[in-house]
Formats: sequence, C-alpha cells, structure tokens
Amino acid sequence: MYFEKPGKQFTDKTIEIALEAAKQRGIKHIVFASHTGFTARKLMNLDDFNVVCVTGVNGAREKGKNEMTKEVAQELLDGGVKLVTASHVLSGVERGISTKTGGMYPAEIIAFTLRMLSQGVKVCVEIAIMALDADTVPYGEKVIAIGGTGAGADTAAVITPSHASSVFETKIHEILCKPL
Repeated sequence: MYFEKPGKQFTDKTIEIALEAAKQRGIKHIVFASHTGFTARKLMNLDDFNVVCVTGVNGAREKGKNEMTKEVAQELLDGGVKLVTASHVLSGVERGISTKTGGMYPAEIIAFTLRMLSQGVKVCVEIAIMALDADTVPYGEKVIAIGGTGAGADTAAVITPSHASSVFETKIHEILCKPL
C-alpha cells in the first residue's frame, strides 16, 4: 500500500495493515515508535502480541525532558505495552558530533540511505534494532515495525532486526505500507 503523502492521517490504516500482516504471517512482535502516545494508545491491550513502544529519547527536543509524559507512559504500561527509551541507533552520539563538527558519520549515512525509501522505513529499522538491543523482542525473530514521518504512523515493515553491533545483519523482508 502506498499513501499519496506522508502523515499522521494514515495512522489507523497503517496499524490495520500491520496487524493483519502480523496475523497472516504468524508474527507475534509489534514494535512501534511513539513520542506522545498518539500511536501507542491505538496499540494497547493487544493480548495476542508482544507490543513494544520505542519512545523518544530524553532530551531529544528539550534537554532533560521527554515528550512522553510519565502519566502516558504509565497508561501504556497498564495497557500491556513494553517501553524502550534509548538513544537512537542511527543518530545518537554521532548526531552530536556531526552537529558540532559539520561532518557526517557511518550511522547517519545508513539513516540517510534508508530515508531514500522514506522517513518511516528508517524509523522502522531503527526501532526494531533498539527493541532487540533492549531485550524486548527475541533475537532472530521477525517483527512488524510501525513508524512514521513526524507524528503518527504511515509506514509498516516486516523486519528481522540484528543488534546495533551487527546492524548490517538486519533484514527488511517486506515494506507493508509507506508514503510515496
């Protein structure tokens, strides 16, 4: 499925496509990005799945702050969602260095390459790796990853993540939906 443009308005359809694919393919792990809880609230209480939300890292927008409030985080935990808050695999410390020095480093090159497909594809790969590194999904198993462009979700993919230390062993099996 291709959406004519990126955006939050495709969140419900993206989730529908992702959950249907998970059921059809027997995939038990749903990994998604959510900074505020908008997407996360739509994926709570899914008893048949291991549901993992990768939140925005503390200090991403404002030093010492997380966009997801403690109240929303607790709501998600109560709704059966596991939370991962960690430095982004494809930016993290490298973004700090490149911002300061004006250079570009390998993880950022990977991120820019994935963005050639879409911002959401980059997010899907990144959060799948982060979820694996955080031990919230098992090594060697496929996950459905849901990401987006800015807010909401507009991309879903079937991915077998590898650890950040072996990033090139990550496999993108199928892009289920994304913006053009």
